[in-house]
Amino acid sequence: MGARAARRVDGVNVTGVRATARIVARDDGRGGTSLPVLEGDGPLALRRTRGSGDEARVMLVGAMSGPLGGDHFEVRARVEAGARLRVGSAAATIALPGQAKGDSRYDVRIGVADGGELAWLPEQLISAKGSDLRVTTRVEAAAGARVLLREEQVLGRVGEEPGRLASRFVLTVGGRVLLDQEVVCGPGAPGGWDGPAVLGGRRAVGQLVVVRPEFAVRAPEARLLGDGAALVPLAGPAVLVTAVATDALRLRRVLDEAAGHFG
Repeated sequence: MGARAARRVDGVNVTGVRATARIVARDDGRGGTSLPVLEGDGPLALRRTRGSGDEARVMLVGAMSGPLGGDHFEVRARVEAGARLRVGSAAATIALPGQAKGDSRYDVRIGVADGGELAWLPEQLISAKGSDLRVTTRVEAAAGARVLLREEQVLGRVGEEPGRLASRFVLTVGGRVLLDQEVVCGPGAPGGWDGPAVLGGRRAVGQLVVVRPEFAVRAPEARLLGDGAALVPLAGPAVLVTAVATDALRLRRVLDEAAGHFG
């Protein structure tokens, strides 16, 4: 089980679960990808599933509810040169208020070496009423790496108001930061988060980040991808697709269609 960690918030002791999952993907020298490190504890269980060709596949399986108030989850993944890894999750992650006071944290740290390839495609994150979650995703890719990463966030379950969700994403390619953005939604967020300039009343928001070495020579042009979605090339070998939708199903449809353009 994950260790319980105590900290103080506004002078009050906060106890939550601290859990870490680690993945290392390595070229096995025989035309495949090995996983010398595949370990998770508490609510972060990892399972290797049947891969395809030289690709290894891993499923993140939630072994318990959460993250709850006061919890701190962390997932670390490293894809070495020549390895190919695809990571998904068995179900949506639901941020819940819990009994402990204070916010919860979910940190993702990803590194992809030259010649490594990663597809990071988890199910959506749902911010339930009363929850307070900070999500941070950091991707460090070498100049010759290939990355396809999807993030989907749903504000509230059906028929309920959302919790507070702060989400930061940082992308570094070849040692240079190409993207560093943060979105805060829900109670206590800066005014205007639900206005026409941001979500416009929609409750699902997502993005697709694609890193390809060939984009350094010729990147896709900026364009709209239908109502509420756009593709924007970044200042490096990467593009960003952002989308907002009324619900998770419509959001997935838009992002899947965008991903289809990149193979």
